[in-house]
This record gives sequence, structure tokens and C-alpha cells, in this order.
Amino acid sequence: MPCAASENYFDLYSLDRIALPKEAPEHLAKIPQAALTVRPPNYGLSDEKLKIFTRAHHASTSLMDTQLGRVLAALDRLKLADNTVVAFISDHGWCLGEHGQWQKRLLFEESARVPMVIYAPGARGGGKVCTRPVELVDLQPTLAELCGLPAPGGAEGRSLAPLLADPAPAWDHPAFTQVAHGRIMGRSIRTQRWRYTEWDGGKGGAELYDHDADGHEYVNLAADPRHADTVAELKSALHKQFAFAPPLPAGRPRRKR
Repeated sequence: MPCAASENYFDLYSLDRIALPKEAPEHLAKIPQAALTVRPPNYGLSDEKLKIFTRAHHASTSLMDTQLGRVLAALDRLKLADNTVVAFISDHGWCLGEHGQWQKRLLFEESARVPMVIYAPGARGGGKVCTRPVELVDLQPTLAELCGLPAPGGAEGRSLAPLLADPAPAWDHPAFTQVAHGRIMGRSIRTQRWRYTEWDGGKGGAELYDHDADGHEYVNLAADPRHADTVAELKSALHKQFAFAPPLPAGRPRRKR
């Protein structure tokens, strides 16, 4: 993965200060094999090599941040900031050793969650953090409303303009994510508190994580009878969301590199 940046950005991160996730190896035993793409965990590489890559990732991210800063500074300089909506997102998150996994195409929080920062001139909630789960499909109707345009017909998302006015309202809209690992589809639902994931409709295993107590998703509670009601509720919502999803196309699975 070409995490490229000039030397001055690497200089921001001393290699001896780079920290890797500290995880108990036994937590991997309760994660379905279908959920993992890196085997053995961490590719079997030394901590030194993993830190070198992590440092490069941080350096390239800082390079990108600088370019974004130049754009925002230009909006101020040209006096356009007061009538310009700015939305900053990425298309996926990124694992840096969590669960022994690296890069994307995973349904753990670090990979499924993306940054989303929206600046809307005059929004009452400007500068505040919103912890409600939202989806990237919400961006289209949000920008339409903020710009005074009619919402596109058939849009799946909902406008987030109310959250820009009040970042902490009652909110019962979960976020959904899916990814295919070869011929196995994984689907995940994220509520304010829980993440529930099924692989191959549950035949390939399931995961349940309590983000109130386990923000790094180290303890899979899917098989814990004490959480059977939560599993049943989230399973129902997940299956309802994807009730009409087409099956994976026939043919050989994509070869893993």
C-alpha cells in the first residue's frame, strides 16, 4: 500500500513512539473466520515492520490534512466560507493491527466507520460532535436540503440537517455496512450502543459488540445467552434491511492477493 509522503511528514512521527494495538490473542478465537482477511494475524510480521507501515500511514494522512487546510484557508481568503457547505468524508475506515487485521474491507468498527465532518454556515450545532450513527447515503439528501434543492427521488438516505442544528437528539436510525469476502457476504448493523454482524446470513458466524463497554470490539457476545434478546432484535432489523438484496453473482471468487 503506497503510503507516500515527503520526509517532513515522516519527521512528525518518531518510530520509537509508534504504538501498535495491545490485544489479548485469545479474543480472536471468538471471531468467525469469515470476518478475517489477514492470516496469520499481522501477516506474521515483526513489530518493527508493522510500526514502519503505521508511521507511513500517519505521514500520508498528515500530508492529506495539510492539503485540506489549504482548501479551507482559500475559502476564508476568498470570503466564500459564509456561503459554502463543506463535507469531508472517506469511503472506508482503516485497520492498523486491530484484531490482527490491516487495511479495509472488514466489518470491525475501525474499518466500517468513516470520518464525516460537515460545515454548514449558520448551523446552530456548528463545531459540536455528534455521536449518532449515520450513513454515507445520507449525504445526498443532506446537501440537497442545505442548498435549498428538492431531495432526489428514490434516495435511500435521510437528511442530516436536523443533526447539524442539534447534534444530540433522540435518534433511532442505525447504520448498515456490508462487504463480500469471496463468496461469503458479511452484513453489519451499528446502533448507538451495539454492532451486530452476520456472515453468510449467520451460517458463517455472528458477532455482537457492546460499544458502551467495549469500544474496540474485543469481546464477541453473540453466543452469550444473556444477550439473546439483543441479538434477536438486531438480527430482525438486519434481515429487514437486506430482505431484497440480490445474491452474489455466480462464478469463481476473486483471488486474494
